[in-house]
Formats: sequence, structure tokens, C-alpha cells
Amino acid sequence: MACTFPVVPAPENTVRRSLLVASAVLLSAALTAPAALAAPKPSTSPSATPPATTSIVGGARLGQPGTQVNLASGVPVLPKELSARSWIVADAESGKVLAAHNAHWRLAPASTLKMLFADTLLPKWPRTTEHEVEPSDLAGIGAGSSMVGIKEDETYTVHDLWLGVFLRSGNDAVHVLSAMNGGVEKTVEEMNAHAEELQALDTHVVSPDGYDAPRQVSSAYDLTLIARSGLQKKDFREYSSTVRAQFPGETKKNKKGKKVRGAFEIQNTNRLLAGDTDVPVYPGIAGVKNGNTTNAGATFTGVAERDGKVLLVTVMNPSKNEHNEVYKETAKLFDWGFEAAGKVEPVGELVRPRSVAQAGARPGPSASPGEAGGAGDGVVAAGSKPVASAASGGGADGAGVALGIAGGVLVLLAGGAFLVNRRWPLPDLVRRRSRP
Repeated sequence: MACTFPVVPAPENTVRRSLLVASAVLLSAALTAPAALAAPKPSTSPSATPPATTSIVGGARLGQPGTQVNLASGVPVLPKELSARSWIVADAESGKVLAAHNAHWRLAPASTLKMLFADTLLPKWPRTTEHEVEPSDLAGIGAGSSMVGIKEDETYTVHDLWLGVFLRSGNDAVHVLSAMNGGVEKTVEEMNAHAEELQALDTHVVSPDGYDAPRQVSSAYDLTLIARSGLQKKDFREYSSTVRAQFPGETKKNKKGKKVRGAFEIQNTNRLLAGDTDVPVYPGIAGVKNGNTTNAGATFTGVAERDGKVLLVTVMNPSKNEHNEVYKETAKLFDWGFEAAGKVEPVGELVRPRSVAQAGARPGPSASPGEAGGAGDGVVAAGSKPVASAASGGGADGAGVALGIAGGVLVLLAGGAFLVNRRWPLPDLVRRRSRP
């Protein structure tokens, strides 16, 4: 655990500016690192140890191995028995990283990579767009993949497909959407380009569904960065917070010979959202995405709200071999984060998308400014009050917690003000609705 250095009081703006200048220098160095570092081999051996040096995007402390936290008087001690190879706790609004452990260690991401898939493709089609599935759409799905149950020659809406991606982590839904986007290869290229735009430079995509593939990697830092970007989209928030929904079944003939198509229920595999026998629903949870493969182990990124604070936590590959361990360790880190928020000095920050950082102004489309179909939530003017997002519809059971991010992105007064006003607002969460 990192040592804590005495904090010398100084005006808040001076401290902010100093930190941001240092961060900008470090970020510049990181962005000019050799390109060969972009696609390393993931660490999958149980005995693997984190590299001595990693990326310093977000701050030098985040590039150091081991646990990084500024413990001081009044700051709660980190939870004991955390076994994850990598984890991070960050303020979703300000981007401050409260604590981290091997934040930039490049590891296999599993289906948490679907967050990048969604952040990249969600704006492309209105949710009402229909698609008839062809056999070629389902080609190349890895053996043992998680599936939602898509059938050839059946028609699905884009809304159906995204429910399949988020709730059941359906690789079949990912492949159909990729086919609609021009194919897996094109989709992978766009995902890698979007990761670079987000400055998620630890991430290299090979398979859009997160299925184990050589040299497919991400990091706790990058997954948190990607989740924060995705949560700027209204549809992303809705799908990632939906607990259960009805999914179209297969068309069959009834006893009278008439073709009918029923539906079946799918439930979110995020156990902090849906609950399980040994994991209760986490209070204030609002998504985001879980994953589990042979190489990656269990991975999870979650967002939750308590008392006006919104935190993002990512946990990768707990070594403790217990059922739902990734969720248990995430819950412990959420508890610590909410107790520590406002007391602990950050060890780094979640950086902005590259185009935003360069322009010092409003982000372009690649910085995730709206919902599917290209319609944004509307940009919040300075000083205006946010508008909460509507409750999840179209199959949601009303039990999910959706984030209402009024502007979808950020409000910046000017290029100079951007350096001081780092906040990326996530106002007005829709509070937990009653469960049936």
C-alpha cells in the first residue's frame, strides 16, 4: 500500500491547476509511448505478476504496481481480503480516482468489453429498426459462448438485440449487430478507434463480444473510462440498468396451424443488480456490465449512487475461488468508496476523450453525446437544472435503476475553464423503484 505524504494546504484552484498541469505532461508522455505497447499479450497465468511499469494515463500513481491510496486521518481503511488482480474506485462525475490496484495492468476483459461495443455502435440505429437474421450473421461465434437465443430467419428489433447484449451478455446478439454494421472486422476496427479516442490505450479488441482471443486486452482503468463514456448515452443507461425483460421467441404453428411467436423472460446476469442467493441487490446500483471467460476469470464494472455521490468500480479476476466473488469484492469497494468520498485525496483521474481534451470544448460524436439513433439527451446550458431520464421501457420490469444524465456529456465555458472545471455531470439519478 502506498505511503501517504503530508498535504500542504493551498487554495483549491491552485492545487487543481498544479495537478492538471502535471497530469497533462504525464498524459503527453503516455500518448507518445511506442505503438507496440498497444496490443500486448494478456496476463493469464495464475502466478503472473503485474509489470513494473505500465501506462501513466490519468496520473503517475496509476502506473505503479500494487495498491495506490492516500490513507490519512479520517479516511477509512481499505477492505481486507481483496483478491482481484486489478481494481479501481472512481468518482463517476469528477473523474477522481479514489483508490486503485494495478489500474493499468492489461488483462483479458471478457464480456465487460461489450461496454465498448455498445458505446461504439449504440448511436447507429433507432431502437425500432428491424433486422431479419441470416445464417451468416451467426457465423464465428465461439464455442461455449453466452447466448440470448436468437434464431435464424426471425426478425428482431435493435431494441431486442441490445437487451440481449446487456442482460444475457449474448454473443449471438453481438454478432447480429456486428453484421448489421458491416461485419465483425469493421466493428473491431471501429471499437479500437473509439478506444483510442477515449484514451483507453490499454485496450486492444480482437473479438467484439469479449470472447477469449489472443492479445485481446483491457484494464480496470480503461473499462472504467469506457463505462463512464457509455453512461453518457440514455439508451446505454437504460439497458445496463434493466433487470428483466421479454425477448422474442421462435415463430411456430399453434394447434390451429396459425403461426404465432411468443416471448420468454431474460434476466440481467449482473448479480448486484438482479441479486442471487449469496449476493443481495446492492443499494443504489445502476449497472453496468459483467463478464467471465476461461482466460479472464470474472470481471465486472458497476456504477452506483448514494447520498448524491456516484461511483464507478471495476474489479478484474479475483483469485479467491468463491461463488460470485467478483460481486462481493465490488460491493466492499463501493462501501469503502462511499465512506471515503470527500475525505480521501485522489491518486489520479479518469481522462477525457481525446477530441475533448484537444479542443477544450464540446465533444464530437465519438465522445458519446447521445442515445441510439443519434438523438442526444440535449446539452445542459451553464447554470441550468438537469432533467432526469425517463423510466426504462420496452420490456423493462421497472425495477432497474437508470442514470439520468441530462446533457449526455459536459458543459464547458471555455478552453481555459476546461482545465479547472473537470466535472462530467451525472445529475438526477432515477431513484430505485419498487421491485415486484
